[in-house]
Amino acid sequence: MSVFSKEISIRWSDLDPNFHLRHSAYYDFGAQHRIEILSQEGLTMDVMKDQNFGPVAFREECVFRKEIHLGDKIIISTKIGKMRPDASRWTIVHELHNQEDVLCAKISIDGAWMDTKLRKLAIPTPTLALKVMNAIPKTDDFILL
Repeated sequence: MSVFSKEISIRWSDLDPNFHLRHSAYYDFGAQHRIEILSQEGLTMDVMKDQNFGPVAFREECVFRKEIHLGDKIIISTKIGKMRPDASRWTIVHELHNQEDVLCAKISIDGAWMDTKLRKLAIPTPTLALKVMNAIPKTDDFILL
């Protein structure tokens, strides 16, 4: 896969009192996009539930560059910025661009996989995790940890 991106719809409920996208909506869009890309590559919520693992976030940051308003055409794209060889830890980067291809925001999330029964960090089904995480495009400055 070379690109995983999609147009997102800005809803009235995504706005703040200044009539632009509220800060927490950016994080919601990123979380939804991560789940969609994992599912598209075969790592569905059902698979994670059956195999007792799921993603866990350590740090999430958004750098806001340009306001997003109701009616703006926004494209979100997702890439891997950093990853361990076994895909046990990773950094996922989302970029939100407007219709003029101007970068409006960049979200970075550092995370890992957790065994949902033991409630401890774990490496989920290595071949599946590697396959899925390697299918996600990498940033130009990708780092193998």
